[in-house]
Amino acid sequence: MAYALLPVLPKIGTISVCRPEQGRPDVTLDASALLVMTDLKRVQAAVTSPQDTMDQAHAFMIQRGVRMLLALDRDETLAGIITANDILGERPVSLVREQRIRHSDILVADVMTPAARLDAFEMRQVAGARVGHIVSSLQQSRRHHALVVQHRADGQVEVRGIFSLTQIARQLGIPLQLPEAAGSFAEIEAALAG
Repeated sequence: MAYALLPVLPKIGTISVCRPEQGRPDVTLDASALLVMTDLKRVQAAVTSPQDTMDQAHAFMIQRGVRMLLALDRDETLAGIITANDILGERPVSLVREQRIRHSDILVADVMTPAARLDAFEMRQVAGARVGHIVSSLQQSRRHHALVVQHRADGQVEVRGIFSLTQIARQLGIPLQLPEAAGSFAEIEAALAG
């Protein structure tokens, strides 16, 4: 098949260069949730192995510009997730102190959230949801990330997408925060009563 040539603009001269938009004007809290989901049918998942060191995972996060990696077993099934908060939080310090290991010896498996403890949204529900639903759900559960799963034709469940509160905030062009965790029993009781 022969393809027609595109017309060329000769000698374009002095012109400006596009800059990325801070918030996409078509993304609002009432927009389709699919606009803010990282769709793994379109974007390669950022992955690591549970046997990788935590430092390797952190370096890969920085390289990819992400704050969460899917940890995949050798058979390519989800073993868990590891976030920047897992790496930079208290857990690695506790492991060094309690198990008397070097920080550089901590594995992804030591600090990740195992798949058995992960919650996820169902793709069918997400398809009809709005960005505001996702933001409210992430804030209510005090999570920066959420997985989206779907059923394949063979009946198996697979991860289809990822929501990131940081990415949603960037696309909306507004800051989004997680609510502070209640610090005392009185605060917990007041939150439950309210």
